Amino acid sequence: MKKVLSLFAAAAILSTSAYAIGGASGAKIDWYVQGKLGAVNLNPYGYSPLTAVIMNGGYELSDIEVTIVPKENGQIIKYQVDSQRAKTYGGIPVFGLYPNYQNTVKVSYTKKINDKVEKVVDEIYKITTSGVNMTPSGSAMQRGVPFESVKVLKVEPEFANRLYLVNNAPGKIAAHSSKSVWNNPVGGAMEWDESSNAFIIDTKGEIRWYFDADKLMDWNNIYNRGIMMGFHQNTDGAFSFSFGQRYAKYDLMGKEVFNRQLPLNYIDASHAVDNMQNGHYLLRVASAHALRPDGKSVRTVRDVIVEVDEHGNVVDDWKLFEILDPYRSNVIKALDQGAVCLNVDASKAGQTISDEELAKLDSSDKFGDIAGTGVGRNWAHVNSVDYDPTDDSIIISSRHQSAIIKIGRDKKVKWILGAHKGWNDKFKAALLQPVDSKGKKIVCDDEYSKCPGYENSEGGFDFTWTQHTGWRIDSKSDKRYIYISAFDNGDARGIEQPAFSTDKYSRAVVYKIDQKNMTVEQVWEYGKERGNEWYSPVTSLTEYYKDTDSIVTYSATAGMAFDLSAGKAIGEPKPEIDEFKWGSKTPSVQIQFTGTGIGYQAMPVSLEKAFK
Repeated sequence: MKKVLSLFAAAAILSTSAYAIGGASGAKIDWYVQGKLGAVNLNPYGYSPLTAVIMNGGYELSDIEVTIVPKENGQIIKYQVDSQRAKTYGGIPVFGLYPNYQNTVKVSYTKKINDKVEKVVDEIYKITTSGVNMTPSGSAMQRGVPFESVKVLKVEPEFANRLYLVNNAPGKIAAHSSKSVWNNPVGGAMEWDESSNAFIIDTKGEIRWYFDADKLMDWNNIYNRGIMMGFHQNTDGAFSFSFGQRYAKYDLMGKEVFNRQLPLNYIDASHAVDNMQNGHYLLRVASAHALRPDGKSVRTVRDVIVEVDEHGNVVDDWKLFEILDPYRSNVIKALDQGAVCLNVDASKAGQTISDEELAKLDSSDKFGDIAGTGVGRNWAHVNSVDYDPTDDSIIISSRHQSAIIKIGRDKKVKWILGAHKGWNDKFKAALLQPVDSKGKKIVCDDEYSKCPGYENSEGGFDFTWTQHTGWRIDSKSDKRYIYISAFDNGDARGIEQPAFSTDKYSRAVVYKIDQKNMTVEQVWEYGKERGNEWYSPVTSLTEYYKDTDSIVTYSATAGMAFDLSAGKAIGEPKPEIDEFKWGSKTPSVQIQFTGTGIGYQAMPVSLEKAFK
């Protein structure tokens, strides 16, 4: 009994000692508090290290304005926060902190407790951050994290407050990525799970945010790793994207809205996530199990669109291998095998594939991420999807068909924006006829695969080749007329390889489609005049933004070039952001990166959507 009592006494002493050295705070806050609210909670959700929350201190907050005081000659970040967001975050959300720096943050707000109300103006907080902590890919092309240098070549005053989210895929991480492939059945593209990053820069070239992808990924779990792609800012301000076998949505503060595994009927989400107007999502995926006409079971490659509702339930899907022709080979035979999306192999630069090789491949059991024909191979390579609410249709960009295609809910093709060559009789009525600005028919050679660039008032015409981001410009489109923006990468232009690789060029382009008369007019282009220095063989983006009536383009692999005779890379990517006022061919913004590795996409960020 004495022994038990002595144990209780010892516990009491330990308890008293614990309170003496800290213990529970009691009815007070013992964190360091700088102002009239609570403490600063840096990186509150663990995914956005350059954010913080100034905790509300128990007050109800309203009329909130946040200012990140810039460095000398830097860009000011100022935004308002509504009271609902303040309740969500438990205080004032702070976004846009400089890395590895003691930031000065000014906040104004009204605080209320019981019946007492106080207005506080320009209260100062000091918030110190660490440096940018991203795991490099190991590629020699990536010489900095996330880049080696950035050159701000031009920013006109009306774009001075722009912030751009940049999403790059610098390369494979040794010992982490590309370790697994699908089986039972074979096919698909699981091994396509390289490193990726997402960060935001201002118009001074300073990093103001990044997403902690290292925390998101579990490289030992095939269902929780992959290339982050398809970033889009939703109307609620959060960003949706996909990676490998998942699709997710996080806000700028790093708060998870959802992070879901794909429905089990589908695999390999990449490239595109479209937030539909009804709150559903269109995901570019592949089929987990498809039966080929020859009876073989395979997993497909980048050729399925699935619609999921806000709860993750499947609403519909578009199996493109059933809707389109997976044996149309004209473009695939002309592709430069040295650069097929992120599959870059300099030893194959300039090489193409023949009918005989395609036939041999099709009779084999080689399936997966292979540029070839037939179900189970990369015959389509769909890299974007968009929704047209006026007729309940989807618009896809198929890189390996060099076509932007509209398909209805009934799975019928409505139109095809692409060269006419090689499409079978089933699709010929859907092929759009090029016209000039006066509606005059433009005639192209070789079954409309070689358009001579008729010089009309809008600058000529050409189709897109191995393009990305075939997106509807919603605010300029209606039920009859639809404007499409796209990045025309330009490989296999005219369904051939040029005599010299330096003759290749890329374009940002906008088309106007008359869906009643089945015609297409090219209304704007940029890039041809830049020639090979702006040529991006893979990736990239062109997108319209209503807030500034402007076109944003990201030539994400500009300058990546190959020595065809030696079969090696001789130029590395220098991704470039350009933004144009509508109709202008002179950029208002021009920002160039070096040492990034391969770029993917970039886009403006709206703080109004994010916080108000």
